[in-house]
Amino acid sequence: MPTPAWQALGMHPNAERVQQALRDGGASAIVVELAAAATTALLAAEALGVTVGQIANSLVFVADDEPIMVLTSGANRIDTAKVAQLLGKVRVGRADPETVRAATGYPIGGVSPVALATTLPVLIDRDLESYDAIWAAAGTPHTVFRSTYAELTRLSGARPADVRRD
Repeated sequence: MPTPAWQALGMHPNAERVQQALRDGGASAIVVELAAAATTALLAAEALGVTVGQIANSLVFVADDEPIMVLTSGANRIDTAKVAQLLGKVRVGRADPETVRAATGYPIGGVSPVALATTLPVLIDRDLESYDAIWAAAGTPHTVFRSTYAELTRLSGARPADVRRD
């Protein structure tokens, strides 16, 4: 199979968009390209040599017909009833791949919490605060960036919340 043009030239356009947003936001983070796709928190943690809890999953849901994002520790599962209550919504469910791409500009497995295609309400799992370093997707299943809880909260415009399923 031929090499995609973007690989021959450098970073994927999605990853470049994320890198620019990081720079514009005053972050020193650098987008890193992984050798293999990391479409799950476990795969990303293994590729990076970190705990699965240090992976910030960018999950898109639909809350009463409105796309929202929840950034959660890869070690946790989301309690959609808590999310609905926090946002004053009745129903919260997983978004389909088309909704995810339309709302974020990224494919499932590579959804970055920054440089989104649309403005979304974003919640961030308070459990991520316990880690000195956390890693988030950078627009493709092959790219990630390192950040901190405070920085990721600021860059994504997220509201800290307890979203973990007990």
